Amino acid sequence: MTMRRALRGFTLIEVLVATAVFAIMSGLAWGGLNAVIRAREALVAEQQDFAHTLRAVGMLERDLLGAVARPVRGNYGEPLPALQGDGDHLELTRLGFASSLVDARSSLERVVYQQDGNTLKRGRYAVLDRAAGSLPEFTNVRDRVRRLHLRYMDAQGRWLDAWPRRDDKPDALPRAIEFRLDIDGVGEIGRLIELPSGTATVGGV
Repeated sequence: MTMRRALRGFTLIEVLVATAVFAIMSGLAWGGLNAVIRAREALVAEQQDFAHTLRAVGMLERDLLGAVARPVRGNYGEPLPALQGDGDHLELTRLGFASSLVDARSSLERVVYQQDGNTLKRGRYAVLDRAAGSLPEFTNVRDRVRRLHLRYMDAQGRWLDAWPRRDDKPDALPRAIEFRLDIDGVGEIGRLIELPSGTATVGGV
């Protein structure tokens, strides 16, 4: 009698109960896995966002540390200072990446930083002394920038809102520049960069 009952298999109620238990356990397992996946995606997004911030800050730092006292000529032949800027705009001559062993182009380049809406942009000119139609080629450096703020320290340690001053020579560089980036979701990040001293120029095209 016992052997016959064992051979009958499961009843419909037993199958339904087992299916319900399996469904509940699967739902719990999927919920936990889904939470882990969402947490991982959020972590990856935060890491990428942090990497973009580091890239923007590092790019500004490198350009400032490479500043050289080389004035240029503007689109109409007017003289432009080696470095000029105000609270949210900066243009300077910097040491470039070109090598005289590779090509004959200048080892210097002229770069521009400015905020366009919520985007920090970096532009570079193909030549130092511009022709009438010369325009910088811009690339996006960082999005969600609420504010870019720059200020300039003179040789006496005084902070200025703009550079150069009226009586400064075209090749004059500030002693240091402080920049602050206020980024949505990140907060404010600031750096104080001491610029290369002296007014020795490096030749370039």
